[in-house]
Amino acid sequence: MASGWAGDGAVQDQIQDSINDEVARARRNLPSGESLSHCEECGESIPQARREALPGVRLCVACQQEADREQQAVSLYNRRGSKDSQLR
Repeated sequence: MASGWAGDGAVQDQIQDSINDEVARARRNLPSGESLSHCEECGESIPQARREALPGVRLCVACQQEADREQQAVSLYNRRGSKDSQLR
């Protein structure tokens, strides 16, 4: 049942859009091409096992963790807000 301006299934559409956005972001962030032997940030050697597990890897584990933290800190919009906060 719709209420206000929202159409039927609007909540499910919003959830599906959030999932699709995250899947697309994850795919965009997958490395591709030939792996580097040394980290492009700090110059440390990237272990062979990591290079084989992630083709196209460009960062060592420590630098990748930092890059992931920075990526999580940046958000352009919040689709997870409560319904009450969206009505204000």
